[in-house]
Amino acid sequence: MQDTRKAPATTEDAKPWASLSWPNRITLFRLLLIAPFIVLILNQREWGDSARYGALAVFVIMAVSDFLDGMLARRLNRKTRFGAILDPLADKALIISAVVLLSLPDSAVPAAPISNWIVVVIVGKDLWVIVGFIVIYLVTDRFRIHPTRAGKAATLGQLIMVLSVLIAPELNRIVGGLGSMLARLLGWLVTVVSVLAAVSYTRLGLSFVAEEQKPLESPPNKEPREA
Repeated sequence: MQDTRKAPATTEDAKPWASLSWPNRITLFRLLLIAPFIVLILNQREWGDSARYGALAVFVIMAVSDFLDGMLARRLNRKTRFGAILDPLADKALIISAVVLLSLPDSAVPAAPISNWIVVVIVGKDLWVIVGFIVIYLVTDRFRIHPTRAGKAATLGQLIMVLSVLIAPELNRIVGGLGSMLARLLGWLVTVVSVLAAVSYTRLGLSFVAEEQKPLESPPNKEPREA
């Protein structure tokens, strides 16, 4: 008679969270913080400066966690495909939500609203990279995640730009117009670096495709019929 009893659940089956490495847990935590960040940004008019201070604190935590999860993954030798995909997606979700909201009239910081053309460049670059990633996977049947120096510089610059926008009113109180001028200058710099990052990722993606693209399957040749 066949034994139909189920095997006892293992620790990993009972607690899926335990199967995640600490770097991946930190990345997921960063993703979850995007929701309260958006709520705080959207309620600046109603809640006053306290909402902006709260958004600033949440943003700093997310920026530090971005550095921390990468450092832990290298130190602990816990680099995974899940983390390699989730980490840049978390960065893009944070940056896109921040720059879009901080450019809208109802949620921008009055002292330093982000110009819409900066938003177009940043969001366009990230969408370009995401679409390129999908295309490369479809063409080569492989996941290729390889951050370039320009890409890393663009992400760092975008984080610093958003930080400068959130603290612009305080910098303006110290020196008249300092915060607004700094945010504007960083916006120009980030735009240039984002374009360079898009170019670098395009060149890298084309090299991947040239090396490993799969040929299209040709239809089987039909044998000639005998007379």
